[in-house]
Amino acid sequence: MTDLTNPIYHDANKAREHLEALHWPHGPVCPRCGTLDRITKLAGKSTRPGVYKCNECAKPFTVTVCTVFEDSKIPLNKWLLAFRLLNGAKKGFSAHELHRSLGITYKSAWFLMHRIRTAMEGAAPTGPLGGAGGTVEVDETYVGGKAKNRAHRKPAPKKAVVALVERNGNARSFHVANVTAKDVRPLVVSHIDRASFLMTDESPIYTCMGKEFAGHATVNHSAGEYVSLKTLHSNTVENFFSIFKRGVIGTYHHMSEAHLGRYCAEFDFRYNTREISDAERSDEAVRGARGHRLMYRQPSPLAA
Repeated sequence: MTDLTNPIYHDANKAREHLEALHWPHGPVCPRCGTLDRITKLAGKSTRPGVYKCNECAKPFTVTVCTVFEDSKIPLNKWLLAFRLLNGAKKGFSAHELHRSLGITYKSAWFLMHRIRTAMEGAAPTGPLGGAGGTVEVDETYVGGKAKNRAHRKPAPKKAVVALVERNGNARSFHVANVTAKDVRPLVVSHIDRASFLMTDESPIYTCMGKEFAGHATVNHSAGEYVSLKTLHSNTVENFFSIFKRGVIGTYHHMSEAHLGRYCAEFDFRYNTREISDAERSDEAVRGARGHRLMYRQPSPLAA
């Protein structure tokens, strides 16, 4: 269990030292030229703590350069606390709650949360799901409010999310414009090993793409069938969606289509790191912050 009284959440210098330990386990590295050995730590009354100079490219840098922390006015200890809160909340942590917890504006909290989601995406596992002997379940769901809850305004169209979940493995979810074979097939064939066994519901969009894998089986949900022969089911991906939906309904309430891809990355990351502690999960996300920048008006690279 993570102790929220840890100095890294209250002291900016302790937070910076923690970042340096995570990003530079073998000593400082120049983020611009990659130099390891020709680096000098700057000292003096006019120099803030944690500044280094690369003698190769002759430029100063800190551990935040080339990360989501770069140029942020929010203290690093508040950044780390935000990482910890978002990674420790199974169903998400709202920007409104974060702005009250950290004592920052809602606008800053909202942007900070999206940069953390970008770091989570940067820490995502690579390589195809499944493989020989593996089973990957695929399903889709829709995110959005119900018409009966919008008495005075027409509800916005629901947004589609497709999830690929490997049994006893990782998950990847994506926002798609339409749930058609044309839109879903590129995701399925590029993220799932062809030697895998594909498991879906009775939707006809999977009929042809199922032939591209080692095997394909379906369960007919519309007929009340959820498990067949004990192993033929899509309950794993349904469980993933149940957590995702509880996050939408109970925490976020609304997810903009422009940023839905980042919310998908958030829930993927927590699912994929479900077997480690909140502290370890937070550290993994912080490591994923390197090499990623997100400007305020930059469109989501994850949105379809």
